[in-house]
Amino acid sequence: MTNVLLVDDDKELCALLNDYLTQEGFNVNAIHHGGEALAFLKQSQPDVVVLDVVLPVYNGYELLGKIREFSQVPIIMLTGKSDSIDRIVGLDLGADDYLPKPCNPRELVARINAVRRRIGSAQVAPSAEVLNVNGITLNRGNRSCVFNGNSLNITGAEFSILDQLMSKAGNILSKEILTEKALSRKLTPYDRSIDVHVSNIRKKLASIGVDKDQIINVRGAGYMFTVTSTAE
Repeated sequence: MTNVLLVDDDKELCALLNDYLTQEGFNVNAIHHGGEALAFLKQSQPDVVVLDVVLPVYNGYELLGKIREFSQVPIIMLTGKSDSIDRIVGLDLGADDYLPKPCNPRELVARINAVRRRIGSAQVAPSAEVLNVNGITLNRGNRSCVFNGNSLNITGAEFSILDQLMSKAGNILSKEILTEKALSRKLTPYDRSIDVHVSNIRKKLASIGVDKDQIINVRGAGYMFTVTSTAE
């Protein structure tokens, strides 16, 4: 059974989502306070966190940043319906996905299942299945990425995107393909999730010494993980 932590100060919405998710076979814990949610997560590891932006004590952004200091648990942000800034900030801080409020419970279930499918597919991958491109080693078995002995600290969504790019190194992957393969959903209009995730991956790779042009944006086409020859 999938354990979901719902963090939202709207108690009526939490009750509605709790009922719906429970009927769909999820085990739900609802917390309405940022500080209490942080304390809970330091003691327990749910499978997915659904996190609202507006919360007492710590808002959703602050809480997300604090969670990412010690956990890579998948996080789906609930954001303002028409506020793209909320979505970009959430993804930039390490959220795996987002859903506008008020959210459709059926769509929330679909997003949770998409996150769980990504994790499930990783768990069945052979531990010896390793990609090594330009000195960057990505291990699908333990979901790790290393360059020159330095480990990359990335979220589940970022790992899935990097996996797709590295497995097709030297080829351009469109945003549509990356969204479907890495995020397990269709690309929608004005969806900048892939752009933000790739930007975060680039920054994190650069922080451990990888060339900033390792992943390039091919205007109008998508992204490519470049391949360079290595001198013997």
